[in-house]
Parts: sequence; structure tokens; C-alpha cells
Amino acid sequence: MKYLAFALGLIALPLSANADPVGLTPDMMAASVPTASGMVEITRNQDNTARLEGDWLLTSRPCPNFCIQPMIPAPGVTPVGELEVIAALQDPGTVVIDGRIRPEFEAGTIPGAISVPYTEAADRLGELGCAPDFDGFICEGEGVAKVVLFCNGPWCGQSPTAARRMIEAGFPAENISYYRGGMQNWMGLGLTVVPGGAGG
Repeated sequence: MKYLAFALGLIALPLSANADPVGLTPDMMAASVPTASGMVEITRNQDNTARLEGDWLLTSRPCPNFCIQPMIPAPGVTPVGELEVIAALQDPGTVVIDGRIRPEFEAGTIPGAISVPYTEAADRLGELGCAPDFDGFICEGEGVAKVVLFCNGPWCGQSPTAARRMIEAGFPAENISYYRGGMQNWMGLGLTVVPGGAGG
């Protein structure tokens, strides 16, 4: 009888561990964001035992290429966290940009983010309300979008490079926010990820 009670207790453990709700904040369980494919609900994984897998567990990749990035990749850029990214996704005047190479975007991204690989960022400012000029772009006036850039995480240099190249091409630094945590932190918090181009 004791063995049966112990076994039942072990079976019940994972169920009780998974029973606690996981919200975005104490007052918000989910956030709906518009995407090219329609509205997508951003939530956190409700499995209280969920863990990251694969390359996301690696802690000691060689630098270079995987060097720790500064919180502010260029003067005037504003660092932001996950809740600010979610708010930006809900703001029609802000564009959330996945600065990673396209295969990484296609493998999984933040819902509502668009793909602008860091190698293309300085050439695509026309999509953000800038006018072409002989020396780059003219990015003035209320029609210039605000952007949030992200890539793989605190060790990823793709979005910081994109920010610097955009500024050099004429984009105002004060219109750029940088989500340094990127996909590493987003997935570490169990937030919704979609394939790039499907809700992206």
C-alpha cells in the first residue's frame, strides 16, 4: 500500500508542476499582435518543466564571432526588453526587425517580426519611410518608422551591426530600439515562436 501511494505521488508530481499558469505579467496572460498572416497570440509555454534544447544551451562559443554585445550598440539607440517588444509589435508605427540571416529567421522568429538581414539593413531604409539620396537616405519627418532590432541573443552581433549600418546610411539613432536578449531570451522565457513568413 505504501508503494502504491508513493507511486501515485510520483505520477501526480508532474501534473501539479504543470498546473501553475505562466503569464506574461501578473495581469496579462497573453498579447495579440498583428502579423502578415493575421493576428497571433503571444503567450508563454504553460509547461512548468519546459527547458531549452540544442544550441541554445551552449554557454561558451568562441569570440570572435560570438562576443558579448553591449546594451547600447550605438549612441542614441534605446535598449528594450520583452514587454517593450510586445508593445512595439502592437504599435502600427513601429517595425520589429529580425536582423538575422534569412535561414535563421525562417527556422523561427518572434510573431510579427519582419526579416531584414543585417547585410541588407542599410539598403532597405526606403521600407521604413526614408527617401533615397546620393549618399544614402534622408530619414526625416513623422513618416519615418520606429524600429526594434533583434537577433540571436546577447552574443549575436547581427542586429548591432544592422543598427550601426542603418545610422551610417542616415537612419536616426533615436528611432532605433535594440532587444539585446533576442531569440535566446525570448525562447528562454517560453514565449511564442513562429516560422519566419508564417505569422512573421
